[in-house]
Amino acid sequence: MEPAEGFDCYGYAAHDSKGVLVPFKFKRRNSGPEDVVFRVTHCGVCYAEVIWTKNFHGDVMYPVVPGHEIVGLVTEVGSNVSKYKVGDRVGMGCTAMTCQQCESCKDGIELCTNHPTRCFNDKDVDGTITRGGFSNLMQADQRYVVKIPDSLPSDLAAPLLCAGITVYTPMIRHGMNQPGKKLGVIGLGGVGHMAVKFGKAFGLHVTVFSTSVSKKEEALGVLGADAFLVSKDEEAMKALANTLDFVINAAAAEVPLDPYLVALKPHGILVLVGDAVELKFCPFNLFNSMFSSADVLFVRASKSG
Repeated sequence: MEPAEGFDCYGYAAHDSKGVLVPFKFKRRNSGPEDVVFRVTHCGVCYAEVIWTKNFHGDVMYPVVPGHEIVGLVTEVGSNVSKYKVGDRVGMGCTAMTCQQCESCKDGIELCTNHPTRCFNDKDVDGTITRGGFSNLMQADQRYVVKIPDSLPSDLAAPLLCAGITVYTPMIRHGMNQPGKKLGVIGLGGVGHMAVKFGKAFGLHVTVFSTSVSKKEEALGVLGADAFLVSKDEEAMKALANTLDFVINAAAAEVPLDPYLVALKPHGILVLVGDAVELKFCPFNLFNSMFSSADVLFVRASKSG
Protein backbone atom coordinates (compact mmCIF):
# COMPACT_ATOMS: atom_id res chain seq x y z
CA MET A 1 0.00 0.00 0.00
CA GLU A 2 1.38 3.39 -1.04
CA PRO A 3 0.41 6.71 0.60
CA ALA A 4 -2.09 8.79 -1.35
CA GLU A 5 0.09 11.84 -0.82
CA GLY A 6 3.76 12.17 -0.04
CA PHE A 7 7.16 12.47 -1.66
CA ASP A 8 8.83 10.27 -4.24
CA CYS A 9 11.72 8.01 -3.27
CA TYR A 10 13.80 5.33 -4.88
CA GLY A 11 15.77 2.47 -3.40
CA TYR A 12 16.37 -1.27 -3.58
CA ALA A 13 13.70 -3.80 -2.69
CA ALA A 14 13.25 -7.55 -2.50
CA HIS A 15 9.98 -8.74 -4.05
CA ASP A 16 9.98 -12.33 -2.81
CA SER A 17 11.80 -14.75 -0.51
CA LYS A 18 14.70 -15.13 -2.93
CA GLY A 19 15.87 -11.88 -1.35
CA VAL A 20 17.24 -10.36 -4.55
CA LEU A 21 17.41 -6.56 -4.32
CA VAL A 22 16.36 -4.61 -7.40
CA PRO A 23 15.70 -0.88 -8.07
CA PHE A 24 12.35 0.22 -6.69
CA LYS A 25 10.37 3.48 -6.74
CA PHE A 26 7.93 4.31 -3.95
CA LYS A 27 6.39 7.14 -1.92
CA ARG A 28 6.85 8.11 1.69
CA ARG A 29 3.94 9.80 3.48
CA ASN A 30 3.87 13.54 4.04
CA SER A 31 5.98 14.47 7.05
CA GLY A 32 4.40 15.35 10.39
CA PRO A 33 5.39 17.96 12.99
CA GLU A 34 7.75 15.55 14.82
CA ASP A 35 9.43 14.15 11.70
CA VAL A 36 12.96 14.53 10.40
CA VAL A 37 13.66 13.75 6.74
CA PHE A 38 17.22 13.17 5.60
CA ARG A 39 19.08 12.23 2.44
CA VAL A 40 20.78 8.88 2.97
CA THR A 41 24.52 8.89 2.38
CA HIS A 42 25.49 5.66 4.18
CA CYS A 43 23.68 2.53 5.33
CA GLY A 44 25.18 -0.50 7.03
CA VAL A 45 24.44 -4.09 6.06
CA CYS A 46 23.24 -6.26 8.94
CA TYR A 47 22.26 -9.93 9.01
CA ALA A 48 18.71 -8.69 9.62
CA GLU A 49 18.68 -7.65 5.96
CA VAL A 50 19.03 -11.34 5.07
CA ILE A 51 16.43 -12.38 7.64
CA TRP A 52 13.76 -10.03 6.32
CA THR A 53 14.47 -10.03 2.60
CA LYS A 54 14.33 -13.85 2.65
CA ASN A 55 11.36 -13.93 5.04
CA PHE A 56 12.94 -16.22 7.64
CA HIS A 57 10.31 -15.24 10.23
CA GLY A 58 7.36 -15.36 7.85
CA ASP A 59 6.24 -11.77 8.46
CA VAL A 60 7.54 -9.87 5.43
CA MET A 61 5.25 -7.52 3.52
CA TYR A 62 6.76 -7.50 0.03
CA PRO A 63 8.18 -5.52 -1.61
CA VAL A 64 10.54 -4.82 1.30
CA VAL A 65 13.21 -2.10 1.32
CA PRO A 66 15.66 -3.07 4.10
CA GLY A 67 18.34 -1.03 5.86
CA HIS A 68 18.40 0.12 9.49
CA GLU A 69 21.91 1.49 10.17
CA ILE A 70 21.34 4.78 8.42
CA VAL A 71 23.31 8.03 8.20
CA GLY A 72 22.58 11.09 6.10
CA LEU A 73 22.01 14.85 5.83
CA VAL A 74 18.79 16.52 7.01
CA THR A 75 16.65 17.96 4.22
CA GLU A 76 13.43 18.76 6.12
CA VAL A 77 12.23 19.08 9.72
CA GLY A 78 8.73 19.23 11.18
CA SER A 79 7.28 22.26 12.94
CA ASN A 80 7.95 20.78 16.41
CA VAL A 81 11.55 19.80 15.70
CA SER A 82 14.10 22.02 17.43
CA LYS A 83 17.15 19.76 17.89
CA TYR A 84 17.92 19.40 14.19
CA LYS A 85 18.13 21.69 11.20
CA VAL A 86 18.59 21.29 7.46
CA GLY A 87 22.15 20.21 6.69
CA ASP A 88 22.80 18.40 10.00
CA ARG A 89 24.43 14.98 9.73
CA VAL A 90 22.24 12.48 11.55
CA GLY A 91 21.66 8.77 11.97
CA MET A 92 18.94 6.35 13.03
CA GLY A 93 18.58 2.68 13.87
CA CYS A 94 15.70 0.27 13.45
CA THR A 95 13.01 2.31 15.26
CA ALA A 96 11.22 5.06 13.35
CA MET A 97 8.65 6.04 15.99
CA THR A 98 6.81 4.82 19.10
CA CYS A 99 3.50 5.50 20.83
CA GLN A 100 4.91 7.87 23.50
CA GLN A 101 2.06 6.73 25.77
CA CYS A 102 3.14 3.44 27.38
CA GLU A 103 5.24 3.16 30.53
CA SER A 104 8.41 2.28 28.61
CA CYS A 105 8.10 5.31 26.32
CA LYS A 106 7.42 7.65 29.25
CA ASP A 107 10.46 6.26 31.09
CA GLY A 108 12.66 6.87 28.05
CA ILE A 109 13.54 3.18 27.72
CA GLU A 110 12.60 3.22 24.03
CA LEU A 111 11.25 -0.33 24.03
CA CYS A 112 7.64 0.54 23.33
CA THR A 113 5.21 -2.05 24.72
CA ASN A 114 2.49 -0.95 22.27
CA HIS A 115 4.57 -2.07 19.29
CA PRO A 116 7.22 0.36 18.07
CA THR A 117 7.21 1.22 14.38
CA ARG A 118 10.29 -0.25 12.72
CA CYS A 119 11.91 1.69 9.93
CA PHE A 120 11.05 -1.03 7.41
CA ASN A 121 8.49 -3.81 6.99
CA ASP A 122 6.07 -2.26 9.46
CA LYS A 123 2.81 -0.27 9.45
CA ASP A 124 3.30 3.49 9.44
CA VAL A 125 0.87 5.91 11.13
CA ASP A 126 -1.15 6.19 7.92
CA GLY A 127 -1.37 2.43 7.42
CA THR A 128 1.25 2.29 4.67
CA ILE A 129 4.38 0.13 4.83
CA THR A 130 7.62 1.61 6.12
CA ARG A 131 10.68 1.39 3.87
CA GLY A 132 14.25 1.28 5.13
CA GLY A 133 17.59 2.89 4.49
CA PHE A 134 18.46 1.20 1.21
CA SER A 135 16.89 4.30 -0.32
CA ASN A 136 17.68 7.91 -1.13
CA LEU A 137 15.51 9.55 1.56
CA MET A 138 14.62 8.50 5.11
CA GLN A 139 11.95 9.71 7.54
CA ALA A 140 11.68 9.27 11.32
CA ASP A 141 10.35 10.79 14.51
CA GLN A 142 12.91 13.22 15.94
CA ARG A 143 13.19 11.11 19.13
CA TYR A 144 14.78 8.30 17.12
CA VAL A 145 17.28 10.41 15.23
CA VAL A 146 20.72 11.21 16.62
CA LYS A 147 23.28 13.79 15.58
CA ILE A 148 26.56 12.29 14.37
CA PRO A 149 29.67 13.93 15.93
CA ASP A 150 31.94 15.76 13.50
CA SER A 151 34.84 13.52 14.55
CA LEU A 152 33.06 10.31 13.51
CA PRO A 153 33.07 9.40 9.78
CA SER A 154 29.69 8.36 8.41
CA ASP A 155 30.86 4.94 7.23
CA LEU A 156 32.03 4.13 10.76
CA ALA A 157 28.96 5.63 12.42
CA ALA A 158 26.40 3.57 10.51
CA PRO A 159 27.19 0.12 12.03
CA LEU A 160 27.02 1.61 15.53
CA LEU A 161 23.30 2.21 15.03
CA CYS A 162 22.44 -1.49 15.27
CA ALA A 163 25.38 -3.81 15.95
CA GLY A 164 27.05 -1.19 18.12
CA ILE A 165 23.97 -0.41 20.20
CA THR A 166 23.18 -4.10 20.60
CA VAL A 167 26.34 -4.72 22.62
CA TYR A 168 26.99 -1.24 24.05
CA THR A 169 23.62 -1.14 25.82
CA PRO A 170 24.06 -4.29 27.97
CA MET A 171 27.74 -3.57 28.56
CA ILE A 172 26.94 -0.17 30.08
CA ARG A 173 23.75 -1.24 31.83
CA HIS A 174 25.32 -4.26 33.53
CA GLY A 175 28.76 -2.92 34.43
CA MET A 176 30.65 -4.70 31.67
CA ASN A 177 32.98 -1.72 31.25
CA GLN A 178 35.31 -2.20 34.22
CA PRO A 179 39.00 -2.12 33.19
CA GLY A 180 40.86 -5.32 33.95
CA LYS A 181 37.79 -7.57 33.94
CA LYS A 182 37.63 -10.53 31.55
CA LEU A 183 35.14 -10.75 28.68
CA GLY A 184 34.40 -13.66 26.39
CA VAL A 185 32.78 -13.01 22.99
CA ILE A 186 31.05 -15.86 21.17
CA GLY A 187 30.98 -15.35 17.41
CA LEU A 188 32.81 -12.79 15.30
CA GLY A 189 30.17 -11.46 12.95
CA GLY A 190 28.97 -7.86 12.95
CA VAL A 191 27.76 -7.85 16.56
CA GLY A 192 30.72 -9.85 17.86
CA HIS A 193 33.09 -7.49 16.06
CA MET A 194 31.56 -4.57 17.98
CA ALA A 195 31.70 -6.46 21.28
CA VAL A 196 35.44 -6.97 20.88
CA LYS A 197 36.05 -3.32 19.98
CA PHE A 198 33.99 -1.98 22.88
CA GLY A 199 35.61 -4.49 25.23
CA LYS A 200 39.08 -3.31 24.32
CA ALA A 201 38.01 0.35 24.51
CA PHE A 202 36.74 -0.30 28.06
CA GLY A 203 40.06 -1.87 29.05
CA LEU A 204 38.80 -5.45 29.30
CA HIS A 205 40.79 -8.62 28.63
CA VAL A 206 38.90 -10.06 25.64
CA THR A 207 38.77 -13.70 24.55
CA VAL A 208 37.05 -14.56 21.26
CA PHE A 209 35.35 -17.93 20.79
CA SER A 210 34.69 -19.30 17.32
CA THR A 211 33.93 -22.68 15.80
CA SER A 212 36.64 -22.09 13.19
CA VAL A 213 40.31 -21.16 13.45
CA SER A 214 39.83 -19.06 10.30
CA LYS A 215 38.70 -16.12 12.49
CA LYS A 216 41.86 -16.12 14.60
CA GLU A 217 43.86 -13.56 12.61
CA GLU A 218 40.93 -11.16 12.44
CA ALA A 219 40.28 -11.49 16.18
CA LEU A 220 43.87 -11.05 17.32
CA GLY A 221 45.57 -9.14 14.52
CA VAL A 222 42.80 -6.84 13.30
CA LEU A 223 40.52 -6.29 16.31
CA GLY A 224 43.14 -6.62 19.04
CA ALA A 225 41.56 -9.38 21.13
CA ASP A 226 43.82 -10.82 23.81
CA ALA A 227 43.04 -14.49 23.22
CA PHE A 228 41.29 -16.78 20.74
CA LEU A 229 39.82 -20.22 21.35
CA VAL A 230 38.18 -22.71 19.02
CA SER A 231 35.05 -23.63 20.94
CA LYS A 232 35.22 -27.25 19.74
CA ASP A 233 38.46 -27.72 21.72
CA GLU A 234 36.94 -29.30 24.83
CA GLU A 235 40.14 -29.33 26.88
CA ALA A 236 40.83 -25.65 26.22
CA MET A 237 37.25 -24.78 27.17
CA LYS A 238 37.46 -26.78 30.41
CA ALA A 239 40.65 -24.92 31.33
CA LEU A 240 38.65 -21.65 31.35
CA ALA A 241 36.41 -22.72 34.24
CA ASN A 242 35.66 -19.82 36.63
CA THR A 243 37.88 -17.33 34.78
CA LEU A 244 35.51 -14.97 32.92
CA ASP A 245 33.56 -12.08 34.41
CA PHE A 246 31.34 -11.60 31.36
CA VAL A 247 30.32 -13.48 28.23
CA ILE A 248 28.45 -12.01 25.25
CA ASN A 249 26.86 -14.53 22.90
CA ALA A 250 26.75 -12.73 19.56
CA ALA A 251 26.33 -15.84 17.42
CA ALA A 252 23.28 -16.21 15.19
CA ALA A 253 23.56 -20.00 15.24
CA GLU A 254 22.53 -22.30 18.07
CA VAL A 255 25.33 -22.40 20.65
CA PRO A 256 25.57 -24.97 23.49
CA LEU A 257 25.88 -22.61 26.45
CA ASP A 258 27.13 -25.02 29.13
CA PRO A 259 30.88 -24.52 28.49
CA TYR A 260 30.43 -20.76 28.79
CA LEU A 261 28.34 -20.98 31.96
CA VAL A 262 31.12 -23.07 33.49
CA ALA A 263 33.70 -20.52 32.31
CA LEU A 264 31.96 -17.70 34.20
CA LYS A 265 33.11 -16.70 37.66
CA PRO A 266 30.50 -16.76 40.45
CA HIS A 267 27.94 -14.04 39.73
CA GLY A 268 29.35 -13.65 36.24
CA ILE A 269 27.11 -12.27 33.51
CA LEU A 270 26.11 -13.98 30.27
CA VAL A 271 24.37 -11.71 27.74
CA LEU A 272 22.49 -13.20 24.80
CA VAL A 273 22.21 -10.88 21.81
CA GLY A 274 22.43 -13.37 18.93
CA ASP A 275 19.47 -14.56 16.87
CA ALA A 276 19.54 -18.22 17.88
CA VAL A 277 16.21 -20.00 17.49
CA GLU A 278 16.85 -22.36 20.41
CA LEU A 279 18.98 -22.16 23.57
CA LYS A 280 20.55 -25.32 24.96
CA PHE A 281 22.02 -25.53 28.46
CA CYS A 282 21.81 -27.52 31.68
CA PRO A 283 20.03 -25.42 34.35
CA PHE A 284 22.40 -26.78 36.99
CA ASN A 285 25.25 -24.91 35.30
CA LEU A 286 23.56 -21.64 36.21
CA PHE A 287 24.72 -22.45 39.74
CA ASN A 288 28.37 -23.05 39.02
CA SER A 289 31.33 -22.78 41.36
CA MET A 290 30.03 -23.89 44.74
CA PHE A 291 26.46 -22.95 43.81
CA SER A 292 27.19 -19.25 43.29
CA SER A 293 24.83 -18.29 40.50
CA ALA A 294 25.56 -16.77 37.12
CA ASP A 295 23.25 -14.14 35.65
CA VAL A 296 21.84 -14.85 32.19
CA LEU A 297 20.43 -11.79 30.47
CA PHE A 298 18.24 -11.71 27.38
CA VAL A 299 18.87 -8.25 25.99
CA ARG A 300 16.67 -5.98 23.88
CA ALA A 301 18.71 -2.92 22.94
CA SER A 302 17.45 0.66 22.87
CA LYS A 303 18.95 3.70 21.21
CA SER A 304 19.84 5.44 24.45
CA GLY A 305 21.28 2.43 26.25
